[in-house]
Amino acid sequence: MARQREFDLNTAVAAAMDVFRNKGYEGTSMRDLAEATGLGSGSLYAAFGSKDGLYLAALDLYRQRYANPLADMVRSGETARDVIREVFVSVVDEIARDGHRQACLIIGAAMERAHNDLRVAERLQSSTQTLQLAIYDVLAQGQLRGHVPADRSAADLAAFLVTNLQGLRVMGAINPDRAALMRSAEVALQSVFAPNATT
Repeated sequence: MARQREFDLNTAVAAAMDVFRNKGYEGTSMRDLAEATGLGSGSLYAAFGSKDGLYLAALDLYRQRYANPLADMVRSGETARDVIREVFVSVVDEIARDGHRQACLIIGAAMERAHNDLRVAERLQSSTQTLQLAIYDVLAQGQLRGHVPADRSAADLAAFLVTNLQGLRVMGAINPDRAALMRSAEVALQSVFAPNATT
């Protein structure tokens, strides 16, 4: 029974995550969450304690599904420029595919909740740091091999790229034009990598 309940709760969190992405935290009611998850309000309160508890669980799931795989993608690549470009393409493709239907939960949480909820802020920092550290590792190796400019900090470059990735999500929410987003992505990549970077 415990395993079945865990599966049901995970499914409920996934459904709640989609609602929060579509409506934001403030725009989502417990009624919305009950309808999306198929669970009564009483069951949701019993499982998560509050709307806040379910929101935090949704942020954790979002990190597992989106932030962690991007970091894994960075670590699995053979060349710095190619693998980081692949991350940018993946993000742009996700934005273009979703269009205006779903926002990035991290961006939404940053705008709505991070300034007044330390638990939310900590989760957002963890999600972005996971990706930033992975990019840093790749860039530092590229600097050692002479294919990433060594006159700038790899940590600063990694932070710059993550900032651009999140900026693409914001702009994509306004206009999910893939070609325009990719042009911005290419400018970001060109500003980090040497013209003939191959690693």
